[in-house]
Amino acid sequence: MKRGILGGSFNPVHTGHVRMAVEVLEQLGLDRVELVPASEPPHKRGGDMLPFELRLELVRRALEGIAGLGANSLEAERSGPSFTCDTLTCYRTEGPADELFFILGASTFLELHTWRRGLEIPALASLVVVNRWEAADDVAGFVTEHWPEAEPETALTDVGRWRLPGGNTIRLLDTPRLDIKGGHIRRRWRDHRNLSLLVPDGVRDLLEERADEIALHWGARRGA
Repeated sequence: MKRGILGGSFNPVHTGHVRMAVEVLEQLGLDRVELVPASEPPHKRGGDMLPFELRLELVRRALEGIAGLGANSLEAERSGPSFTCDTLTCYRTEGPADELFFILGASTFLELHTWRRGLEIPALASLVVVNRWEAADDVAGFVTEHWPEAEPETALTDVGRWRLPGGNTIRLLDTPRLDIKGGHIRRRWRDHRNLSLLVPDGVRDLLEERADEIALHWGARRGA
């Protein structure tokens, strides 16, 4: 199985996440893309983080009715920070025959050297770098600096692609630019503003259904 993996805090999941997953699924011809909420995000430990089970349910609501997309709760099975290298190791153990594609934005890709075992991630899965705002030259330079053994595949004209000695690839993929941020969603929710098209309808509805619980983490709603 060709399986894509999109991790994140998803606090909350929004339309940009879902669209990214759909684009990668279709453009690379994957069998499935899974959104994997981090149980304890190592880089986001603020007091406004919703409980894992609620973030997972928001992801499930977001993906309802979209073929090829699903949620994976594996992070709930481990204690401590949710490091990507550990998550990918679990995937590799559970599906040794699967072809894995780890999906991340270009700005995040350029920070991999700061992650725990971040530069080892291409040995665990192929990387799909979504080029939403950043220049392709920055990504190419980062690949050359940190994986000099990567061979560019120059036959491709619409995306950058490099092949590593172990067989995995790093590829640059263009997707629609949806500049949606979780912090903006949380602020609009507190202000009772309309979230239509910023989050899937199922997410919007669940945010209202569990508003009292969410307010404990995101703050009281103004005028409520």
